[in-house]
Amino acid sequence: MDAFKTLMVILLSSVLVNNYVLSRFLGICPFLGVSKKLDQATGMGISVTAVMLLATAVTWPIQHLILEKLGLGYMQTIIFILVIAALVQMLELFLKKFSPALHKGLGVYLPLITTNCAVLGVAINNITDGYNFLESMVSSLGCGLGFLLAMVLFSGLRSRIDESRVPKPFRGLAITLIGASFISLAFMGFAGIVDAIFA
Repeated sequence: MDAFKTLMVILLSSVLVNNYVLSRFLGICPFLGVSKKLDQATGMGISVTAVMLLATAVTWPIQHLILEKLGLGYMQTIIFILVIAALVQMLELFLKKFSPALHKGLGVYLPLITTNCAVLGVAINNITDGYNFLESMVSSLGCGLGFLLAMVLFSGLRSRIDESRVPKPFRGLAITLIGASFISLAFMGFAGIVDAIFA
């Protein structure tokens, strides 16, 4: 039961409390760039979640079975970047073949997953936090779901902003950043809730 409790704490903490976009401010580029339409935001969130899971499934064994055993821990960042770039290329080919509409909708933002610091951050933080393989996968799932949740919520907020009369000085990027800060403030309210649930 303790193992299940630990996994649930990791999952809920990753989604709500330590949300990579809203509390750690990683992955801001696609968060601001692809959140105008709900379908694109959802597609990007699902794609990032898939890449986070795949990246963790590949990088965790590489770190523990190859880099640490050979004393090459200092190569972690460059190796992880190469692995993530390869995974994104595979995902792009998959979407191009099986979901051309989503591939076209994501456009230039799909290759940006390669440089999405949230994906690299998850892979590195899972190792830094000392998670085992299962905990790392649960953490990656939680981080991906948190990214998806942030994208969907922000997409809804942006559609409401587009329908509103925004004062001229706040139009454009200014109101977008203000909206993002409000969502981030709302997520700060989850601090401590996970500990309270599983205490």
